[in-house]
Amino acid sequence: MARGLGSESLQSTFEKLSAKADSLYKFVVMYNDYIGEAKDYGTGRCVTMREVHLLTAIEENPGTTVTELAEIWNRTKGAICQTVTRLEKAGYVLRRKEGGDTKTVHLYPSEEGIKLSKAHKAYDMAELMKTLQNLLKHHTTEEIDVFYRVLATYIELMEDPFQLAAAEQDGPAALDLL
Repeated sequence: MARGLGSESLQSTFEKLSAKADSLYKFVVMYNDYIGEAKDYGTGRCVTMREVHLLTAIEENPGTTVTELAEIWNRTKGAICQTVTRLEKAGYVLRRKEGGDTKTVHLYPSEEGIKLSKAHKAYDMAELMKTLQNLLKHHTTEEIDVFYRVLATYIELMEDPFQLAAAEQDGPAALDLL
């Protein structure tokens, strides 16, 4: 049994934690579907959120590499390379070898890529403002700020498995949240 919890208490605690975890899981699944859908960001051509965010990272950091992008986005080089290849085939990204280095490939946005990246930024700004307006109908600015701070901490925990394991040692205090 978990840290001195009786079977009834264990079941009750599980149900409370499970309800919270299910809410997070549902959000993650829905958001994953959302970012995989191709959308027109205002240029007449459809791309996924993953593709356009990677393109924007390239547009904002011309000359970046697949390795650098993989580190930033916490993805494998293979996954980033596949997305870059799709963007290149669509005419949004250019690959170049520079300075006599025949191994390292640097990535640059094409003119079409720059147009799409700028359209994406305008689209995202408008969508984020709509989302914030809807959230403000139900929550205060302070609550929304806390949500983003908690989300940032959650990301840090997931990026550092040792920190997550250390948090498990402090379990009993977490029960106070239920």
